[in-house]
Amino acid sequence: MRNVKIVADSSADVLERQGVPFAVAPLKIITNEKEFVDDAALDVHGMVSWFDSYKGKSKTSCPNPTDWLDAFGDSEEVFCVTITSNLSGSYNSACVAARSYMEEHPDRRVSVIDTLSVGPEAHLVLDKLVELMAQGLEFDEIDKQVRDYLKTTRLCFSLE
Repeated sequence: MRNVKIVADSSADVLERQGVPFAVAPLKIITNEKEFVDDAALDVHGMVSWFDSYKGKSKTSCPNPTDWLDAFGDSEEVFCVTITSNLSGSYNSACVAARSYMEEHPDRRVSVIDTLSVGPEAHLVLDKLVELMAQGLEFDEIDKQVRDYLKTTRLCFSLE
């Protein structure tokens, strides 16, 4: 049986997926005083409360290539889902990790999928990957179908 895994950055707001190997590469919020890692241990309410009184500068950081490599683990095939490359370096960082991973393991494959979106659309991509994997399709066919599927999804914003 193939060792296939789905990996997403934490912008997908998903910590686990039932029925498939899944991992998250966390984004971070960094201040002069603290670093908040967007993972299962993050106390969101505590972070928001802390920021209510913090007056300094903050910045965000996408997962670095090592974060991605850690998330890939020892998988033979990886489908990696990122927030849009138009807003974050997450996609580029994942591509660096993928190249490194495949150079070190020439028999393994990684597909980095730029959702060109933020938020719930990543859920749709993850759902589609799970569906295609459950069908027992080969890596290239899953990659093709999920990329075709992305052409049919859209991100819409509604403002009051």
